[in-house]
Amino acid sequence: MGKNQNMTGSAILENVRRYRAIASLCRQAAAFRPVQRISLLTQADEWERRAVGEIEEYFDAQDYPIPASSQATSIERELSAKANTLGPPLADWRRA
Repeated sequence: MGKNQNMTGSAILENVRRYRAIASLCRQAAAFRPVQRISLLTQADEWERRAVGEIEEYFDAQDYPIPASSQATSIERELSAKANTLGPPLADWRRA
């Protein structure tokens, strides 16, 4: 029994959104802090793994299999829609 057994899909997506936001902040900080770059990118990778783990644990707790080809696609679309509400990526800010 995983920790996500009693969590709703929207709560899982909120956790994933937060984890990916933290990972994004780590990557942004790495761009401006060359001395800490490796550490920050490692942290970003750990937060991304945590986000993926949260999604995998949620779907593993469900009683139906998700086809591998459609799993990433549908999750990425839903997460992308959520992320679009946060504003443009850092690269877009630099162009302005």
